Amino acid sequence: MTTYRSIFRDDLFVGQVFLVTGGGTGIGRAIAHELASLGAHVVIAARKEERLKGVVDEIVKGGGEASFHTVNIRDEESIQALFAAIVEEHGVLHGLVNNAGGQFPSPAQYISTKGWHAVIETNLTGTFMVSREAFCRFFQENGGAIVNIVAEMWRGFPGMAHTGAARAGVVNLTQTLAVEWAHAGVRVNAVAPGTIEGHGLTQYDDGIKEMLEQVRKDAPLKRFGTESEVASSVTYLLSPAAGYISGETMRVDGASSLWRKTWDIPEPENAPAPYHGWVETQAEKEGATQ
Repeated sequence: MTTYRSIFRDDLFVGQVFLVTGGGTGIGRAIAHELASLGAHVVIAARKEERLKGVVDEIVKGGGEASFHTVNIRDEESIQALFAAIVEEHGVLHGLVNNAGGQFPSPAQYISTKGWHAVIETNLTGTFMVSREAFCRFFQENGGAIVNIVAEMWRGFPGMAHTGAARAGVVNLTQTLAVEWAHAGVRVNAVAPGTIEGHGLTQYDDGIKEMLEQVRKDAPLKRFGTESEVASSVTYLLSPAAGYISGETMRVDGASSLWRKTWDIPEPENAPAPYHGWVETQAEKEGATQ
């Protein structure tokens, strides 16, 4: 059996309880393993029970503590039920990782209004509702830490305008909540992964996978990141070492946000003509011909 080995000290989070949404796969699964390996009890929550059970079994077999609840972060009542269960089972929550999210690749003109709302509600509204519930139920009286998982979207997000807009909104939300909730001892930060090798990439079709190979070649470090590299960054922001960090978004992208080519632009068909404000006078024209 493969066990998870963290780079942090083993007892860093002993006696603490963390909630990780979207903890059944990919980055969320890695974060759950990371925190559990450091002594925390990790509550993972997502829509699909089977995947959650699998991750809890992995953690328990590795000597950690974990439990799960199903939740739809687009449904306020579902979120309230999740936190009611955490209150009943643990009575305390020390940290929250808003990892749950979702999107689909599409040029902007083909994104339906329904598809747009689905992505915005999942990535932005869901993050807000879960954070608000955590604050009202736990953090307002006891302090805590929140880490939001966003994306590398600093120069727009061609091909996924909906998630780019949502994730940018979460970055601003992170900054706002860091100020509003500071009085309660709550730190709010975000982690922005670049292209990460793992479960997320397996969900795309062959055309997208071919494009991603070019993305890999264009990346400054010539590779993708790992789920563990994201998880360890989240762990740092949840830890006492980051006690004076709030309102920040940590980029985990190997400098890809500083240099990339992911969207081919054909020659424009109806581009506006260049504008030149300087106009020669008739006298200047005549002088030029003399």
